[in-house]
Amino acid sequence: MTTGVTRSQRFVLALVCAVAVSTIYAIQPVLEVAGTDLGSARESLGGLVAAGQLGYFAGLVLLVPLGDVMDRRRLITVHLVLTAGGAAVAAAAPNSTVAVVGLAAAGLFAVVVQVTVAYVAAASAPGERGRNIGAVTSGVVIGILGVRVLAGALGDTVGWRAVYALLAVLCVALAGAVRVTLAPDRRTPGTRYGQVLTSMGRLVRTDRLFLTRGLITFFLFASFGTLWSGLALPLGAEPWNFGTTQIGLFGAAGLAGALGAARAGRWADSGHAQAITGFSLVLLSASWLLIDRTETTLWPLIAGIVLLDFAVQAVHVSSQHLLTAAHPDRTSSVIGAYMAFYSLGSALGALTTTWTYSTWGWAGCCRIGAAYALSALALWGLTQVTGITRHRAGSPPPTTAASRHDSLALPARSRYRRGLGRRSGPPVGAARCDLPFDTSNGVTESPDIAVRQRDY
Repeated sequence: MTTGVTRSQRFVLALVCAVAVSTIYAIQPVLEVAGTDLGSARESLGGLVAAGQLGYFAGLVLLVPLGDVMDRRRLITVHLVLTAGGAAVAAAAPNSTVAVVGLAAAGLFAVVVQVTVAYVAAASAPGERGRNIGAVTSGVVIGILGVRVLAGALGDTVGWRAVYALLAVLCVALAGAVRVTLAPDRRTPGTRYGQVLTSMGRLVRTDRLFLTRGLITFFLFASFGTLWSGLALPLGAEPWNFGTTQIGLFGAAGLAGALGAARAGRWADSGHAQAITGFSLVLLSASWLLIDRTETTLWPLIAGIVLLDFAVQAVHVSSQHLLTAAHPDRTSSVIGAYMAFYSLGSALGALTTTWTYSTWGWAGCCRIGAAYALSALALWGLTQVTGITRHRAGSPPPTTAASRHDSLALPARSRYRRGLGRRSGPPVGAARCDLPFDTSNGVTESPDIAVRQRDY
């Protein structure tokens, strides 16, 4: 499906991502208030945050692959309705056990976000894929960070439960909007769900580009989760004693940084995905030096939040661009498997930051967050040194516009001389010329090239 994505469709899909992902992160700025209301001990508060992430992980593995088998428009609609159900359970939960069940259910079906990204990747023209993914993924970041402001304000006025009731209503409304706005996205008959699940496991075992990008994302979002899962704890304590509204406003700083990275998709379209990744991971690591400084003034913390969210968004968009370009025929399963790393990393950050804060305070949390960031940077550096940025040798990679752009920069005769030798068969008309992999821009595909007779 490559009919293109209109501006109105991008807007609706960005809203879908923003609202769905909000059901996972709305608990963070009101964590202490919700924990007190539900009767949870402070050291176990991380379980409320991790419930949504673990549900999300299960959905990535079990539900997102359905997008390569079924109509994605229908999946988006159904998942939004079921996400609303989980949010409603959380809003009405009488105790922490029921709240965890509701949050986990909301997280399970909030994987509608990845079905949405897969829809956009499949519907986009090759030269617009990165831009469209970046635009829709910006909705994810708006949801993750914007809901902190909303939840904080509601937590101080009508209570923390109100935000989940509101999100449930918005999910149902968006389900109707999707049904009206999007065109059907029916899959080609013959692909089976079991085959898609098997292909996801094969990706982890054999695709080096996928595995390295997944591990980078694991550490990336462990660092991200360390900040946002634990930030309410020092801000709610001495010397600041902020309420949930004030804590939620810090999401605006993160939002500014994330939106600043909205052009990451365009940069990736231009063949700079690997360079963007390295630069952004350096910024991510450096941001923790500022985030650690919360004793006398909060301006360094705010600056650090802007840098951190800029870096996370830039790396995230670049990774999705590379992987969907490398696997254009199975974007749902690839994104689902990739985002499993995201979910596990976020859950790890949530669990470690609340435990660390109770033992070593905010300084200990910052050291763990920085360690995660440096791990991602070291892994990226290793891939650049060793050249582990391509598929398993012998697997036939598909053609994409990005790889075609890289290879066509050479004259036709030079491209042929860099190939594997004289072709067999009649050298007339358009033919396929298999070239060595070019990984300079992190793209792993060999192009289809029109080779004329005189080029032999």
